[in-house]
Amino acid sequence: MKKLLIFSLLIISNFVLAQSESTTNLTVKESIEYKEKINSIDILAIHTSESGKTAIARNGKKNIFFDIFDNNLNKTFSKTIKSNRKEKYVGDLYYNNQLKLFTVYAPKKDERILYCHTLDLNSTSYTKTVIFETTVEKKQNLFGSRKNHNTSFSLSPNGKYFAIATDNIRKNKNSYTIRVFDAKTEKLIYTKAYQEDIERYFIHNDLFIDNDATTYSLGKLYLNDRAKEKSKGEANYQYILNKISKEKNEELVIDLKEKYIQSLKIFQVKEQLQLYGFYSELKANRIKGGCSFIINKSNLSLQSLKSKDLPKKVYEDLYGYRTAKRKNKKKKELKNFYIDYILKDSKDGVYLIAEEFFTTTRYVNAGVTAGGYYETIYHYDDLLILKFDSAGDLAWGRSVFKRADTPSYNAFLKDEKLHIILNSGKNLSKKKDGRTKISKGFFESSALYDFEYSSDGKVSYNKIQDNKGKKYYTPYYGTYQSERFVMMNSRKKKKTFMILE
Repeated sequence: MKKLLIFSLLIISNFVLAQSESTTNLTVKESIEYKEKINSIDILAIHTSESGKTAIARNGKKNIFFDIFDNNLNKTFSKTIKSNRKEKYVGDLYYNNQLKLFTVYAPKKDERILYCHTLDLNSTSYTKTVIFETTVEKKQNLFGSRKNHNTSFSLSPNGKYFAIATDNIRKNKNSYTIRVFDAKTEKLIYTKAYQEDIERYFIHNDLFIDNDATTYSLGKLYLNDRAKEKSKGEANYQYILNKISKEKNEELVIDLKEKYIQSLKIFQVKEQLQLYGFYSELKANRIKGGCSFIINKSNLSLQSLKSKDLPKKVYEDLYGYRTAKRKNKKKKELKNFYIDYILKDSKDGVYLIAEEFFTTTRYVNAGVTAGGYYETIYHYDDLLILKFDSAGDLAWGRSVFKRADTPSYNAFLKDEKLHIILNSGKNLSKKKDGRTKISKGFFESSALYDFEYSSDGKVSYNKIQDNKGKKYYTPYYGTYQSERFVMMNSRKKKKTFMILE
């Protein structure tokens, strides 16, 4: 009885401390429900055209499913394509009202075929083409695995070219390949190998192709082996920006003095390349602050370099105002954050949104006689948000204190405001130390939220709906295009869309 009373008081206390929320400023619409014959919620790609048509590709055990919906999200086209168990999705591009979905087929241990599945939203037609065929050694993958959003495919700003970066590691040589194609005809324009070396190992990080079909591959070049750090704690890698054209290869070492560069992303602002990311002074996977580099594309030279420690507000959001004071004074470094989104506003301000991701294991007892097994637990936890101004200076930083075991959020800019869309508990828990925790209690129902950040970093927590008794939508599988965000509900049979605009 005493334990029950304490438990009840904890629930009441948490409710009393619940964060007061307002209703989202976005217009919320829902489509008419339709019955789905195909049992699949594994969305591979979703894109919306300027006219409002939405294309969706989903994965099944033996099939890939393609659907087209009109402006009111009524299904107008559906196509089922048989796929092999040895065929895997590796990326997608969207341009000229076409969704291009790329899959790799491995008919033999050393043979790889890259297919392109094209879904045309205007003609409601589907085609499948071979982009290239190649051989590998030791069952090598063409594309390295990542937490989410792959970076091995890039489309030029004018939509005329696309580039594909692949690994080409041989027994006695590390090598990497860039292939550039005509976006309309899929005709190969050129193939170039780069970072060929017997000893040094390169890990591709990001890819960009400009309107002249020149590609830029950004990544880590390891100096000796594949260890992130030398025995004395020094970084064992350099960040390299490779400029690759049909005629030649060039490279630029991205140096942040004695600091580690945790990760970088390429962004083009006007005619300059700008690199944004995180740095550390302790270890390769830690974050002490944000950094930016401005690169002159014509001569591949560094024009400016800026770095700044994480703002105190980041620590307050994560740890509360008491602990934040101490951690900010010591410049406590964060860890295990991976960049998911890089967004640009109308004034050339740039937002980086990263999520904390790591795995743990636990032993599951299967019974007295059956023994047990180890289970991998995935953690998609806190968010880190940094805004840089047009000059590359870190303007402000915030964070979101959350816990999740699956990818759970999406981000977009609308009317100069950053929106983070995610599911949480029905009431956001406001702790005594000032933090707002984003998680769902064991007995608590969930709700869909819009976290709205102003251009100067002020946040408002806006509820879109309580999910109890309503459809549960999955923001992670949503898309923002043409000033509206579209996402699908999680039910396998009875499907609806939610539109935020």
